[in-house]
Amino acid sequence: MSSKSSLLFAALIPLAACSSDPCEGVSGACIAVNEGATTEEIQTALLDVPEGGTVAFAAGTFQIDVDLSLDVDGVTVKGAGADATTLSFANQKRGPQGLLVTSNNITVRDIGFEDSPGDALKLLGSVGVTIQRTRVEWTRGPNSGNGAYGLYPVQCKDVIIEDSKVIGASDAGIYVGQSENVVVRRNRAELNVAGIEIENTTHADVHDNVATKNTGGVLVFNLPDLQVKNGAATRVFDNQIFDNNTENFAPSGNIVGMVPTGTGIALLAAHGVEVFNNTISDHKSINVGMISYIPIGTFTDVTYDAYPTAIYIHDNVLSGTSDAPTGPLGALMISALGELYPNGPYIVPDIAWDGALDPVRAPAGEYPPEDRICIKNNGDADFINLAWPLNDATKPAITLTPHDCTHPPLPGVSL
Repeated sequence: MSSKSSLLFAALIPLAACSSDPCEGVSGACIAVNEGATTEEIQTALLDVPEGGTVAFAAGTFQIDVDLSLDVDGVTVKGAGADATTLSFANQKRGPQGLLVTSNNITVRDIGFEDSPGDALKLLGSVGVTIQRTRVEWTRGPNSGNGAYGLYPVQCKDVIIEDSKVIGASDAGIYVGQSENVVVRRNRAELNVAGIEIENTTHADVHDNVATKNTGGVLVFNLPDLQVKNGAATRVFDNQIFDNNTENFAPSGNIVGMVPTGTGIALLAAHGVEVFNNTISDHKSINVGMISYIPIGTFTDVTYDAYPTAIYIHDNVLSGTSDAPTGPLGALMISALGELYPNGPYIVPDIAWDGALDPVRAPAGEYPPEDRICIKNNGDADFINLAWPLNDATKPAITLTPHDCTHPPLPGVSL
């Protein structure tokens, strides 16, 4: 669309009294969306914006009644501020998400998404994603009827999510799945089932975030039967992860529904993960838990690597007493502690590993150096190997000696 027709289109969208031009200061083609615009007018703007252009929303609340989509490269979608401009999907009648983006080199910033019945902002197959100062919120608080994901890049490459906030997702607030080269920094995740989740993703840096009042703070997962297999090389560092004790409200059947209420960091079948310089505290189940997929269920994906390996947890500050472990890991924890301390009392350790070993890589019951789980320099944090499946052949252990090792630091993600 020509710049002349862009201006004409912008003129068709009603201006709120005394509102400023949302395109002011924007270089290049810009379509203004002023308060009072209909869903149809907003979708037309997203269709007609030229490559490299901007769709600029004024301050105000925009009522959206069907899902929106964007498939133009190089576009910026911006508002007047995360709390000043709100796209409300509370009355959405059709569509599985709020806004679906399927194009490349996309920026979303300074805007809020509220009450989407499905995922709020989903980006599928995009190369070059920047999400800045964006708010996603389900205003009724934790509820299984809330949308699953807040900020949701999947099968994407070169992703930055920064200075944003997500509240109330029934799966994960910030979820990056099956992606490559990812930075998640300076965000706040609160009152979600999972605050921040990195799943089947390779090369991710998760740092300087606050995760609190979720069911689980930060999750690094590898799951079977997905198009992108066996992610690796995630760094979780310099985060504040505390008081993630909100009752799990995931809909029945969701894998995240198995996350124990009161989990700080959970590593599920994760590979090549470095967890360092975090402050992790006050979780009712566990501050840091590592688990294989084996105790969770069966799978048919022959390429799936179900065991956590090459994990390095070091130089973190862990505190608070866990006193109510729940879920499958919690049940295993209680059984193991009961065996270690049959006459009680006992305290749940800060760091737990289910103890399930890959029989291929550890035929003699011990991983080679490159695959070991290393735990070092975490103050007075204590540890338990839960020795799944906890039978006559496997006994729980609390000694850190087998994990007194290091791995080379993982390289940072540069975008």
